[in-house]
Amino acid sequence: MHEYHHLLERHGVTWGEELIPYVGEVRTSAYLMNGPDYWSACLRQLGDGATRRDLDSRMGELDLDRVVRDALDGAVPDNLAVLRLTPAGPQLAAVTLAVLGDAPLRTTLLLDSRLPEQTTVTVDGVAHVVPPGGARLVPITSAATVIAGAALDLGPLTRRVPAARLRLRAGFPCRWSVTGRGGQGWYPHRAVHALDAHLRPYFHGDDLELDVPAEPLTVSVTRGMEYGTATAQVTPAPGRQVTVELTPGRLYDAAARGWYGGDLHVHLNWMGDEPATPARAAAAQHGEDLHVLNLVAGNVAGERVYDREALEEHAGRDLPWSDATHVARFGVEYRNDLLGHVTGFGPTGVPARFHSGFGDDPDAWPNADALAELRALGALTGYGHPFHTDLTDTDPPERAVAAGRNCSARELVVDAALGLVDGLDVINHSSVRATAVVYRRLIGAGNRLAATAGTDAVLSISRRGTASSPPGWARVYARLDGPLTASSFADAVRRGRTFATTGPWLELDVGGHGPGDTLRAARGETVTVTAATVGPEVEWLQLRTAGGVLAEGGPGRLTAELTVDGPTYVVAVAGGGPHPRALHPAGAYAHTSPVYLGEPVVRRADVAWCLRWLGLLEELLDVDGRFTSREQRDAHRELHERARQVYLDRLRHAP
Repeated sequence: MHEYHHLLERHGVTWGEELIPYVGEVRTSAYLMNGPDYWSACLRQLGDGATRRDLDSRMGELDLDRVVRDALDGAVPDNLAVLRLTPAGPQLAAVTLAVLGDAPLRTTLLLDSRLPEQTTVTVDGVAHVVPPGGARLVPITSAATVIAGAALDLGPLTRRVPAARLRLRAGFPCRWSVTGRGGQGWYPHRAVHALDAHLRPYFHGDDLELDVPAEPLTVSVTRGMEYGTATAQVTPAPGRQVTVELTPGRLYDAAARGWYGGDLHVHLNWMGDEPATPARAAAAQHGEDLHVLNLVAGNVAGERVYDREALEEHAGRDLPWSDATHVARFGVEYRNDLLGHVTGFGPTGVPARFHSGFGDDPDAWPNADALAELRALGALTGYGHPFHTDLTDTDPPERAVAAGRNCSARELVVDAALGLVDGLDVINHSSVRATAVVYRRLIGAGNRLAATAGTDAVLSISRRGTASSPPGWARVYARLDGPLTASSFADAVRRGRTFATTGPWLELDVGGHGPGDTLRAARGETVTVTAATVGPEVEWLQLRTAGGVLAEGGPGRLTAELTVDGPTYVVAVAGGGPHPRALHPAGAYAHTSPVYLGEPVVRRADVAWCLRWLGLLEELLDVDGRFTSREQRDAHRELHERARQVYLDRLRHAP
């Protein structure tokens, strides 16, 4: 932890990582969270015709302070004051924030020049040169002395409010939100000032005390997706303490039905504005009632692997705050930005490799090598945040295998065919609908994969959309036959007894069988298929087979009759638009693993789709792959050929 604090103090939120595109996004996200488009602003600065692929090689040309200014396009967020330098004189714009006592407000000043010549602004005696039409981000406090031709009045930054005290009690750990005028958040002393994807402030715990303004406040409490939200309005008197006792009600109780929900992709530390301790992870897991938490050690853009030491200490053992209904482990994220990122849950030891293709390192080996090593260590394996562009059921795989080192799961089609992957994070922070399309293509091509979920939440980052949302905002629920352990959960996922969700409870029954089961049905036999949901965010339901949509309707319950005419699968899908409970920007979504009817389930169109993907992957590696020897390139080619033969063999035996 000392090292991470030192990196933060020396380098800021990027902790000294090489400036590749998503590192730049982290550096600017606190100001652009959930609204202005960082990526478009970057491309505009690079000039006409620039593409996402160009960012890989041209990041050094970007002025990220200008990117923030351009992306905001005149908007003023609550954590950034803007000083516009115009021919008519300086103009200050800010969201006025309440402060208690004499403590100054810490914020950032954006110097936004509208002048044709270079200008200088002095902050506490330090000169900041702004080029013509340029921008600079400068940390300040509301007590700073700012000279822009003359001394600037920083009074609009703050309003002083008498202080009061608030005590919060629910009877068990929860997620709390306390907001005042304009939605300004208030937190306990030393708590991380985290915002979720809806810009709601939050913190975890029970029987907590915090200083607040003596004015109307809204207090909300929830406990993850199995609970609703309870809210109270309170106006504490100056200098007095008010106790708020508030308990969220349950929407459903998964564990009582033998189901346990996990988040397979969470980072304790991975850049950010506040290095995170295991105690914060424990508070988040219990405050969200998250049954299974996989804290992954991984790199960002170079050799440093964050939380590797914690993995080395705890590999193969439950973390200290685990109990009968909460299991936490340290796991692994193996990362290659060209081939995709994979996660390992529950490894018994530390792998020899964590990444390839970063900096000057080549794409020396396929992801398959890392997956095989994680499997040998007993880990549950899967691909995280697989796809970033929309994809429909009828689209060819070209969009899934788009050019550039953008973390897409391009080797997935290979590793699935070779049996190296247990699950696919159908619910993730990127395109869930595109991932669902790919998932159904893969299982339709004869691959057995569980539908899983991983949020990529980062506890060391407090303002970055889904990344700063609480762990477990998406979960994979697995049906267990007995008590919850790391091994029983992993075994249930491997067997496909799962559904993945942003919040809704989703059940699937096919002739008395659930996800992961195989139903032996004779040709011509009719089976009843039913899906059911719980959750106010659900607007629609779908039942799908290998051939497409069987029935649509809902929400609540959907039933259809299926006449078997050959091997197929059935999955249930549920969804809805934006909703306060749904922390994915696209809204609510849930997807089950399949119930299989007969075997093998091999659809010719899906196998052909996967074979096309293999061809595109070969072309991509020829253009964007980094190799230092022919042997390195041949290792990928030989692996792809093995997968090709698997698909061709399935095609020969397909009906």
